[in-house]
Amino acid sequence: MDFDWNTYAEPAAEWVVQKGPAVVGVLVALFVAWIVAGAVKRSMLAAFEKASFDATLAKFFSNIVRYLILIAAVLGCLGVFGVDTTSFAAVIGAAGLAIGLAFQGTLANFSAGVMLLIFRPFKVDDFVSAGGELGTVVEIELFTTELKTPQNVKIVVPNSAIFGGVIKNYMGNDVRRVDVDVGCDYGADVDETRKVLEAVMSNLEHAVAEPPPQVFLKGLGGSSVDWQMRAFTTNDLYWDLHQELVRGTKYALDEAGIGIPFPQMDVHLDGALSKDAN
Repeated sequence: MDFDWNTYAEPAAEWVVQKGPAVVGVLVALFVAWIVAGAVKRSMLAAFEKASFDATLAKFFSNIVRYLILIAAVLGCLGVFGVDTTSFAAVIGAAGLAIGLAFQGTLANFSAGVMLLIFRPFKVDDFVSAGGELGTVVEIELFTTELKTPQNVKIVVPNSAIFGGVIKNYMGNDVRRVDVDVGCDYGADVDETRKVLEAVMSNLEHAVAEPPPQVFLKGLGGSSVDWQMRAFTTNDLYWDLHQELVRGTKYALDEAGIGIPFPQMDVHLDGALSKDAN
C-alpha cells in the first residue's frame, strides 16, 4: 500500500498557517521571559549585595523570583493554545499544601531564620540568652543558630525556639551595668560605710564616667546591712570591672575595719524544754 503524502500535507500546512505565528510568538515569549528572569535575578543580587544583605537569603529570594517569572510565562503560553491553566493552579496549590504540612517544623525554623536575619535582634559574636540557652553567637543559619557557651561547648538551637521566645542580648548596647552585692556588719555606721564604698567607686579604672557609678543601700538582711555597688562599663571590660569592684571593696572594708559577716541564726529554747533537757 503506497503512502499518500497529500493526505497529511494539507492538514499539516493548514495547522502551520493557523498555529505557526502563535508557536513562534510562544517561543519568543519564553526566550524573553528567560532573559528577563535572569536579568531580574542579577539585579536583585546586586541590590542585596549593595545593601549588605545576607548572601544566603539574597540567593534564595532572587532564585524564587526567577522561577516565578518563568512559571508565569509558561502558564501564559499554555493559555495561548487553549490549555486550561486552572487545573495547573489547583495542582500547584495542593502540592504546596502537602509540602507545607510535611515540612511544618522545617518551614517554621526557616521562616524564623529569615526573621532573625531581617530584624537582627543579635549578630555574630554577641553574647545572648536565646532559646533557653546562654552563649556567644557563632553563626546564624536559615534553620538553626550556633552558640558557644562560656565553657566552650557548641550548642545548635532551632531558629523557631529562638524567635518564638525571649531574646536577651547582653551586648545589644555599648555599655552594661555591673552590680556587686556587699553585706556589711550591723555594728558599722551606715554613713561611714557609704563613704568607704563611694571612695572605691571614685577610683575605678574600667568604669565609664556616664552614667556615673552608684552606691545603693539595698536593704536590711538577716545577717548584714546589704549594699549594692553599681557601675557601667563597655562590654569588653565587663568582667574586668566586676573583679575590680569585688577586690577594691574587700580591701577598703578591711582597711576601715568594717566586717563582712557570715550568715547568722539566733536559736531561742523554750524554758520548759530547757528543764527537760537537764
